[in-house]
Amino acid sequence: MCAHPDPPEPFPTPELFDECRMVHAHGELDLSSVAPLVHALEGARSGRGRVFLIVDLREVTFADGSILRPLCEAWDDCRARRGWVRVVHNSLGIDLVLLGGGVLGRFPAYASAQDAWRGTPTAARGAAPAPASTCTADGAAR
Repeated sequence: MCAHPDPPEPFPTPELFDECRMVHAHGELDLSSVAPLVHALEGARSGRGRVFLIVDLREVTFADGSILRPLCEAWDDCRARRGWVRVVHNSLGIDLVLLGGGVLGRFPAYASAQDAWRGTPTAARGAAPAPASTCTADGAAR
């Protein structure tokens, strides 16, 4: 979905929390219901200058891969404007969608908007990493 690797964020936290823009989503986010999120993300990036964008997904009850493209477009735009996008959520399901889309490193979970603003991601949930291969040492598929 996102075209380039995930370098560390080179841009500092804004000096005032008021400089951040927030987008909130709730309910289910899938292909048939993601349009309001897309429009909110586009609206939050309107105008000129740097954009520090916090996307609050704590009230999202379900999300599929349809969230990847709008989040990546917001990421690309904000980074080009010397800003960032940070995602607030506490959902293993959202983590799995981001992991499956290859962007979990780009969008780590933040527990609150304040933590996102400060750049303090949520501690790792302790999930085991995905296996590197589905074959055993003798070549048999597992």
